[in-house]
Amino acid sequence: MDTNLLTYLACICFLFIFGKVFIVPIKKILKLVINSILGGVAIYLINLIGGTFGFHIGLNIFTSVLIGLLGLPGTVCLVIVKLFIG
Repeated sequence: MDTNLLTYLACICFLFIFGKVFIVPIKKILKLVINSILGGVAIYLINLIGGTFGFHIGLNIFTSVLIGLLGLPGTVCLVIVKLFIG
């Protein structure tokens, strides 16, 4: 009977440690995906509205990574860089 209790406690501790190890990367990946989606929608809206004024930001690997890492501030950075470059 005592061995079963120790086995259950060991399994609970293992699950707790296992969950802690894998929940942090999942949260970071989820944040990256949410930032990418919000940034992509922002770029789409900027291109949709800016198209009438001749303003366009290309959506490529560089802009996607920047938006994924920084989110909406990355989108603002891209707009500012685009305004300075031309």
